[in-house]
Amino acid sequence: MTAGATAGAATVSAAGPSELGIVVDRVARRFGAVQAVVDASMVAPMGQVTGLIGPNGSGKTTLMLMLASLLAPDQGSIRVAGHDPVADPASARRLLGWMPDQLGSWGSLSARTTLVQTGRLYGMHRLAAAHRAAELIHLVDLGELADRPSRVLSRGQKQRLSLARALVHDPAVLLLDEPASGLDPAARVALRRTVRRLAGEGRAVLVSSHVLAELDEMADSAVYLDRGVTADAARIAATRVSERAWRIRSADRHRLRDALFRAGVPWERIDADAGGLLVPIAGEDAAAALLTRLVGEGLAISAFAPAVGELEHTFLDLSGERMAAAPPAGAGGPGAPADPSPYAPPAPGAHPAPPQPGGPQ
Repeated sequence: MTAGATAGAATVSAAGPSELGIVVDRVARRFGAVQAVVDASMVAPMGQVTGLIGPNGSGKTTLMLMLASLLAPDQGSIRVAGHDPVADPASARRLLGWMPDQLGSWGSLSARTTLVQTGRLYGMHRLAAAHRAAELIHLVDLGELADRPSRVLSRGQKQRLSLARALVHDPAVLLLDEPASGLDPAARVALRRTVRRLAGEGRAVLVSSHVLAELDEMADSAVYLDRGVTADAARIAATRVSERAWRIRSADRHRLRDALFRAGVPWERIDADAGGLLVPIAGEDAAAALLTRLVGEGLAISAFAPAVGELEHTFLDLSGERMAAAPPAGAGGPGAPADPSPYAPPAPGAHPAPPQPGGPQ
C-alpha cells in the first residue's frame, strides 16, 4: 500500500460526516436461501483510496451494488457522502460515480457521444457536457478513438470509457469494480496515477479488485470481506506480525545462506527463487534486526523486502487461517461451528440475526 497506509476493516470514529465518503454499519443482504452479506461494516474517508478485498463469492459485488443504491440492505445502514442511498437515492447518486466490472454501453454510439449523453442525463447543459466529455477523453487517453463506435473498443479501452463515464458529473465518491481488468501494463500505471490524483482532489475512492499487487500501489487502506463478513481490526493487526516470506539478495548466495543459518534460520526454512533467498520473518522489527546482523557480518545485501505486498500477505494469512480452522470432511455435527472463517460474525445474540427472505429488494 502507499506510504503510511493501513490495512483493516475501518470503524466509524470521531470523524465527521464530511470526512467520511462511505459509512457501512452492520449491513446484511440475503437472496432467498443465500446470505450474500452477513455483517459488513467499513468506512472510506474522503481524500483516500480504500481497497475492498476478498475471495470469489465473498459478497464484494453485493456490497458494491448496495453502495451504488442498486440494492437495498435487509438490515444495517449505509451513508454515501452523508446521504442514505435507500431513503434518498437521488441525492446519493448525484454525489456518486459508479464504474461496474462490465461496461454497459450503446455499441453504435461513440465514446464522446456516450459521455455527452451521460452528462445530459445528469442535467448538464449540452455545451457543458461536451466540454466535460473532452476533458475526460483526454484524462483516460481515448483521443484517437473518441469518435468511433464503442463496439470497436477493446476490453481495456471500454474500462477507460467506463471510468470516464463515472466521472462525468464530478462525483465526491467513486466506486470502482475491477478497474484494472483488461488493461495493459502501461494503462495500469496510468490508472494508478489517475486514481491517486482523484483521491488527492478530495474524493473518497473505493476499489474492489483481485489484482492485489496493483491495489497495493494505490490504496491507503483496505477492507477484507469473506463469507459476507468484514474482518475486524484486531485480526488485521495480528497479520502484521505473522510470518511472511522476505526475499534477500546478495552476490554471494552461499555465504548469505550460511549467515542466515548462523542467525538462527533453519536450513529447511531457507528457500530460493530467481530473485534471491526466501526467508520467513515475523514482523518488520525482526526483519530490521536480521538485516542489521547480515550487514554487520560484511555481506553486501542488494535486496531485502517482503516477497509479496502487504495486501496479498494479509489476504493469504487470513485465508490460510480460515482453511486451518475448517473441520475435516465429515467432522462437525451437532454443536460444531457453522462458519469457521476468521471473519466469523459474533456469537448468536450479539446482534440481530439477518432477516428471513422477503425483506426489501
